[in-house]
Amino acid sequence: MRPLLILALILAAALGTADPAAAQAGPNDACLMCHSDLSAKGSTGKVIGVDKAKFGASAHGGFVKCVDCHTDTAVDKLPHAPQLEPVACQSCHAQAVAEYQGTPHAKPGAGGKAAVADCASCHGAAHEVLKSTQTASLTHRLNIQTTCGSCHGSQPVAQQAAMPGGNVQAKYHDSIHGQLLKGQGGYSEQAPNCVSCHGAHGILPKGDEKSRVARANIVDTCGGCHQREKIVFDKGAHGKLRQAGITAGPNCADCHGSHAIPASTQSDWQVATINQCGGCHSDLLKSYHLTYHGKVTNLGFSQMATCASCHGAHDVRPASDPLSPTHKDNIVAMCGNCHQNSSVQFASWDPHPQPANRERSITLYYTSIFMNVLLAGVFAFFGLHTLLWAYRSFRVVQERRRKGGGHG
Repeated sequence: MRPLLILALILAAALGTADPAAAQAGPNDACLMCHSDLSAKGSTGKVIGVDKAKFGASAHGGFVKCVDCHTDTAVDKLPHAPQLEPVACQSCHAQAVAEYQGTPHAKPGAGGKAAVADCASCHGAAHEVLKSTQTASLTHRLNIQTTCGSCHGSQPVAQQAAMPGGNVQAKYHDSIHGQLLKGQGGYSEQAPNCVSCHGAHGILPKGDEKSRVARANIVDTCGGCHQREKIVFDKGAHGKLRQAGITAGPNCADCHGSHAIPASTQSDWQVATINQCGGCHSDLLKSYHLTYHGKVTNLGFSQMATCASCHGAHDVRPASDPLSPTHKDNIVAMCGNCHQNSSVQFASWDPHPQPANRERSITLYYTSIFMNVLLAGVFAFFGLHTLLWAYRSFRVVQERRRKGGGHG
């Protein structure tokens, strides 16, 4: 069957050469005389059949000629060599390929034979590539998480390729972004996916300073959607640290996480965020836990003042800033958000007591010493009393046994 197809192909090529109009009528027909056979295999045993209908419905179908991609052959040079050169996508997609070449995806995988992820890994089979606007496309905004998850959602694949995270797809799926993407809340069109944060072709690891998810760039990346929050953040103390080039200062991911971002309305996240603040402000976290607020939140109750309740969330400012809720002119109103009868005297209590800091409060310092001494004294007194009582009881028992033995 195949020799007859080749003979027909040669004749078609010859006719095409003699009749230019016929060649223009179907530029891919000559190639499809062989390659439309879906069971056809090349010299290496690889299937070389092309589904004409799928190719016609693809992003390339209708205007891309076979020889536009397979440039080492031509209609008038058939039959072609048994093995053609790999298709070079950069002949049309130069910018996308240039961005891709500098990424870890383009590096050789295990054995050094092929890239970790090539064009087909994300866009699908070469002859069936669909536009990203088509719902069936692997790069459609609703399908991106599944496409990326084919590698980044598999722990074995992640370990084999020594790449980060084998469970990031699951984390994203359950996050507020993943929920919105599925239409919960009616914001599926605005919900971010993998590409929104990491980029499309120029995806770089977070350790690269040019990466969209590098520590210094996180705020700008998140701010692409959360513009209001970014403006407020930049005006706060944390934002000013970033503007000064101090990347160790907190960014969006430090508080909200990266892939498993929960809704800010979740009570367990609101309580857990207290410990995130304590990652930098450990002394203040320790003092917070000494208060009623801290002890109740330790029990998991979110209806209690947390760090954000008093200091704000994105626009955290020092107490010396007149715009800060904890400024001396604003603190009564701030306490009044929860305590309706708040007064100057009520608001004068120390929300971050430090009993060991004499300079902060001499009264609390000496009261703490007195209470510690009193507590130690009480335990020492009653501990000694218990030992002496135990010793006396032991002697009484021994004396009774001795007398009882003598009488017998």
